[in-house]
Amino acid sequence: MADDTIGIVGAGIVGLATGREIALRRPGTRVVVFDKEQQVAAHQTGHNSGVVHAGIYYAPGSLKADLCVRGVSLLRAYCQDRQLPYQEIGKLVVAVREDELGRMENLYERARNNHVPDLRRISRDEIREIEPNAGGIAALHSPRTAITDYRAVARRFAEDIAAQGGEVKLGFPVSSLTDVPGGIEVASGERRVRVDRLVLCAGLQSDTVAGLARDRKDPRIVPFRGEYMLLKPDRTDLVRGLIYPVPDPRYPFLGVHFTPRVDGSVEVGPNAVLALAREGYKLSDVSVRDLARLAAYPGVWKMAAQHWRTGVKEYRGSLSVTAFMRAAGDYVPGVGTDDVVRGGAGVRAQALDPDGSLVDDFRIHHVGRVTAVRNAPSPAATASMAIAEHICDAVFAGAGDAP
Repeated sequence: MADDTIGIVGAGIVGLATGREIALRRPGTRVVVFDKEQQVAAHQTGHNSGVVHAGIYYAPGSLKADLCVRGVSLLRAYCQDRQLPYQEIGKLVVAVREDELGRMENLYERARNNHVPDLRRISRDEIREIEPNAGGIAALHSPRTAITDYRAVARRFAEDIAAQGGEVKLGFPVSSLTDVPGGIEVASGERRVRVDRLVLCAGLQSDTVAGLARDRKDPRIVPFRGEYMLLKPDRTDLVRGLIYPVPDPRYPFLGVHFTPRVDGSVEVGPNAVLALAREGYKLSDVSVRDLARLAAYPGVWKMAAQHWRTGVKEYRGSLSVTAFMRAAGDYVPGVGTDDVVRGGAGVRAQALDPDGSLVDDFRIHHVGRVTAVRNAPSPAATASMAIAEHICDAVFAGAGDAP
């Protein structure tokens, strides 16, 4: 395989990490990364909050748990070696009600099984020592949880690919994938590139691109927009580190939280509302085509029937800053609408099964010479270098050779 060409569809952090891993692991292999945008990290990676997750939340033995814990160590070493931002500012997962204490204890046991370093339970008074302005009756403290700049990391991955003789082809929207003798032809209109193997890391378009490779239809991608407020510059000293709620185990979302960024700003959020376009970063972004796809998928209606009350609550927060900040005020009492301005938003590519279940773990399929990453939500950025190792192990073992 040393003389092969391996293609990657998607120049987000997972696709670029995979291309880099292939180029470094097998010198002489040519890597070509395809992306429809004019820059790398244009979507999920470029709208990421920058948190490097320690592995607290994920079911022991799941891909998320294993690859997140491995990914943290790889990412930390990479950032230190390349002098990229990496700040261990710590995280509090805060219980504000008595009925959350059992869930917090379950989270603690899960994190211990995942070998999260230096995690401990702390009391109300200890919360105040770490975060003087925080509320809560108890918390988990993860001092090694960090923040970074994932867009900068992705750009450096792209440079590493180029340094190994690879190429990142931007402005190359993939329109078809065709089996040819001994490989696959990747086309964008009249432009065609032959590769020996192909890895799909298409994020928000992952099910669409997987369909071009004749992968199974499910799971489908449902886009959820996460909107943020920003603390005003004179109020960023309200928090020192990351402050999170105890998550609701029914959802893969972590709830509204406080997130310092490497640029010194502090985000509050995100909420989670159904986006009306795959790349709908604003409430006004609407795609008739994307809405038609959602409406035609039975899983969407089953999800809505199960979770419509939560959906109404999230949309209320989207439309009202007061409602949005009411939830945040449980964790930093006194913070309110006068302390924030509207910030940016990201769109999460959430995979959904036909029964309406939100897919929680990473999901990777193999179809002939194609490896398709079908679900890679948070902590995919944290785990990106470990996900790349996992994909390369499969690719180089010849996974998917059978027709």
